[in-house]
Amino acid sequence: MLGESIAAEYLKRHGFSIRDRNITRKTGELDLIAEKEDTLHFIEVKTILADEFPRDDDTGDDYDPSLNLHEAKIRKVARTGEWYVLEKEWEGDWQVDGCLVWLRRRDGQALVRYLPQIV
Repeated sequence: MLGESIAAEYLKRHGFSIRDRNITRKTGELDLIAEKEDTLHFIEVKTILADEFPRDDDTGDDYDPSLNLHEAKIRKVARTGEWYVLEKEWEGDWQVDGCLVWLRRRDGQALVRYLPQIV
């Protein structure tokens, strides 16, 4: 939940408005539902506690939270997003995005990477 709150704040600072959080249905769960420029974004958040933030040139063996954004999970988010669009009678564009959050152990600082249109 902390990772989702950090992701939500990051998205707000980047022009998104948060419409909903933690919506659960038979088809799956939607972590964050945000809107920006007439597009609805279903955002799957993956968080990891880390000793250090990854570097762009990092080829180390540190765990990458994007590994949990596998095809089956993304498909569940997309199916649940379809349900949400129908229930809310949304008529605009929509997409599935990812948001990776690293929380640094020593000081609680966070690094966020937003991944648009992961489907």
